[in-house]
Amino acid sequence: MTDRRAVLSIDVELFSQTPAYRNANGSAEREGIGFDGLSFLRDALAEHDARSTGFIVSELADSHPGAIRAFADAGHEIGSHTHTHRLLSALDPATQREEIERSRKMLIETTGRDVHGFRAPAFDLADDHFEVLAQAGYTYDSSIVSSRAIPGWYGGEYDVHRPTPATGIDADAPADMRELPVSVMPGLRLPLTGTWLRFFGPRYTILGMRWLARRGITPILYVHPWECVELPDVEGVPSRVYWHTGAWMRRAIERILSSDFRFVSAREVVESGAGEDGPKADGGE
Repeated sequence: MTDRRAVLSIDVELFSQTPAYRNANGSAEREGIGFDGLSFLRDALAEHDARSTGFIVSELADSHPGAIRAFADAGHEIGSHTHTHRLLSALDPATQREEIERSRKMLIETTGRDVHGFRAPAFDLADDHFEVLAQAGYTYDSSIVSSRAIPGWYGGEYDVHRPTPATGIDADAPADMRELPVSVMPGLRLPLTGTWLRFFGPRYTILGMRWLARRGITPILYVHPWECVELPDVEGVPSRVYWHTGAWMRRAIERILSSDFRFVSAREVVESGAGEDGPKADGGE
């Protein structure tokens, strides 16, 4: 088997912390929905001898410290997904900085591991994003998705498909900050995972991974623990959020982990520098 690397990163947040839930009219009767999905993911990764990076909403370190430590103790990288999973562009600069700095501090204190990586909620970048990250002690970011423009979501701004200096995204970024973009399907330019995995299925994702690997690009995927559990009906949450969650998603993740890839942490890919772009954004994918 060819030793091809991939990253199956995990955005560790609760169902109630998603923008779709926060913008809904109703609410669930119980709290903590989705966190059980992290136990499934930890067990699935162990079964396949895979390593991952958990970009964790750090307020979960207050409510679920044992589970966060167990994930780190299983050998997975710990990254930050802010403190409360609020969109950074909706916050004033001081609150943005607090979300970023507090998260890293809490995750280090909870796990005893250093925190190098960051992913913005909903891939939403605020002004001076890379400068704030560098000042807070991060060394890389993974908040860019070079997808086509998706109305109401994101996309259309970037054409970067490999690890790159952050100056390739923002000329004013610190010179030693790196960016690890989340992967899209070559040609089609829709994300390989997230909602798109649930829309198109694991065959779509694995096909895209193989096409990227042939181009010397390490696939960078992401999933959420709440996608792996049975979700309650909440008034105002769009139907797309529920599509193929629970048992379907668990089977899809197992199939991806069974593919002919070796799953590693995001930091391993960033620090290896393999296939890295120069200062200019990569095009033609």
